[in-house]
Amino acid sequence: MARSKPSSGSTAATAPKLDKKGNPKVGRLKKLGTNARMIKQAYSMTAKNDPKLPWILLITFVAVGAVIELIGILIGLPLVFIPLAVLFGLLAALIVFGRRAQGSAYRQVEGQPGAAAWVLEGLRGDWRVTSGVAGTTQLDAVHRVLGRPGVILVAEGSPARVRNLLAQEKKKVARLVGDTPIYDILVGDGEGQVPLPKLSAHVMKLPRNLSAGELNTLGRRLSALGGPKMPVPGGPLPGGRQMSISQRQVRRR
Repeated sequence: MARSKPSSGSTAATAPKLDKKGNPKVGRLKKLGTNARMIKQAYSMTAKNDPKLPWILLITFVAVGAVIELIGILIGLPLVFIPLAVLFGLLAALIVFGRRAQGSAYRQVEGQPGAAAWVLEGLRGDWRVTSGVAGTTQLDAVHRVLGRPGVILVAEGSPARVRNLLAQEKKKVARLVGDTPIYDILVGDGEGQVPLPKLSAHVMKLPRNLSAGELNTLGRRLSALGGPKMPVPGGPLPGGRQMSISQRQVRRR
């Protein structure tokens, strides 16, 4: 007796839904729970290095909530404005928390190998980061970022060692990308360098020179150069990669 084949309808019903990147979609409640756990973890780690954090968040919540409620009293709608006061107070506290968590994270990673790579991997938007495309045994490194501005080469480490690495990598990339703009950035606090806390903003402010189609074409060309040539520390923060993801989630809110 021949077995009946499963109908295409039943197959489609059991197939998981995919997001734009082709990954299985996560339910809203599960995503909310994950985000809550990440924020809790980020708060715990930040509070260890920022003892004033609880008081600052409390003062922010109370101050903003009080201002909103005062407006409600002045226009004769105090009860209506209570939920708004709570909502705006929480929002203000979350913004302040995100900024202090970001500042705490930068203070912890600054000067450590892989710090620039960690910042670049947290960029918001379509940025294609390849960490450690060139480097030295002293853990100086050059990272390649592909985005709408073009190709961005970011070097971290001793300026005397990485400048030569940066120039060599720029020549290699230039052979493949033609007239596409190539930006080079040296991370540091010296003249002509970009401080680590300002690296993300500096990259995001670069002019948009490429369309989405040109970006994809360029990405295929650069794949000829291959991936990382050297290992880059995966998590410069205490607690490793898991903590870095948590604090990026807070920063993006």
